[in-house]
Amino acid sequence: MQMTAVYSCVRVLAETLAGLPLHLYKRGNSNSKEKAKDHAIYFLLHDEPNTEMTSFVFRETLMTHLLLWGNAYAQIIRNGRNEVIGLYPLMPNKMTVMRSEDGEIFYKYNHKSEEVYLLKEDVLHIPGLGFDGLIGYSPITMAKNAIGMAMACEDYGASFFQNGAQPGGVLEHPGIIKDPERVRESWNAAFQGPKNANKVAVLEEGMKYQPIAIAPSEAQFLETRKFQLNEIARIFRIPPHMIGDLERSSFSNIEQQSLEFVKYTLDPWIVRWEQSLERALLTKKEKESYFIKFNLDGLLRGDYESRMNGYAVGRQNGWMSANDIRELENLDRISAEEGGDLYLVNGNMLPLDKAGSFYQQKGEEINPNEEK
Repeated sequence: MQMTAVYSCVRVLAETLAGLPLHLYKRGNSNSKEKAKDHAIYFLLHDEPNTEMTSFVFRETLMTHLLLWGNAYAQIIRNGRNEVIGLYPLMPNKMTVMRSEDGEIFYKYNHKSEEVYLLKEDVLHIPGLGFDGLIGYSPITMAKNAIGMAMACEDYGASFFQNGAQPGGVLEHPGIIKDPERVRESWNAAFQGPKNANKVAVLEEGMKYQPIAIAPSEAQFLETRKFQLNEIARIFRIPPHMIGDLERSSFSNIEQQSLEFVKYTLDPWIVRWEQSLERALLTKKEKESYFIKFNLDGLLRGDYESRMNGYAVGRQNGWMSANDIRELENLDRISAEEGGDLYLVNGNMLPLDKAGSFYQQKGEEINPNEEK
């Protein structure tokens, strides 16, 4: 997290997922659904998973764990009726996933020098990409060489500018120096560092100063830093413009990149979260009637003109009512008496087998004396 590019990528993903609306839905007739606000889990997911955190902070914390360690854990607290009443994050670096002799999974958590064993049904576990389908691997560990290269570039740049942007060098003396260490320390104390930059050096006894370090331009310092930034963005599948690199971005392609971020980066994480939450929090019977869903509509809204054109198509073709549109735009509903829930279609549309029937009826009205 000390790398700015890593911190930015983690922050973008964690804050984006934490800011999405998260609801528990109940299935109705004819594939309809409604928010299950009377269910205890709805409040935990949407508002407060515990007495110490909001839903945003809880999800932001777990997503950060997931991106840095490859796994996210939370302890599930239940009451005497086996109802979920709380969710508390657990540190991934203190958790060990184990399997008993009879094949049952359980968890060992190190808490204040004590080992706490938790049953599978008492832990919400969201694994990242892994090899066994059980434990995820840390993206930081898998890409340690790329991140290490970026850290080395930062260390070099910090060291270079800490030295007043002056390269190292050699002091040449025509004779023999009795105490070279004292001369080196004296020179560094007088001329090394940003505070001593641009001082005039006085060389005695025929001494000469020869710089030997490679200039940052020759070492392609800036180009290397740009490459490593994009390399880290590639690890987390983040568009470069979202972490401050606008070199190849334009007004026309930023919107497309943002939509691709939702589809190819955020959506797989969303599926992991939804399925893990349902598996851990819902009983087998509840899964038949309830499901957990993030709402991505806000990220896919597009610009104002595109939204209005889309709403017009939905309104004219009968699959959106005025209230459906107003809800998406966060506007107040129109009463049913005023037609807010009506679904309308274009009156000129007819089934294919009835094409021309309107023309025939019109012709009969115009020519009432025509023989039939």
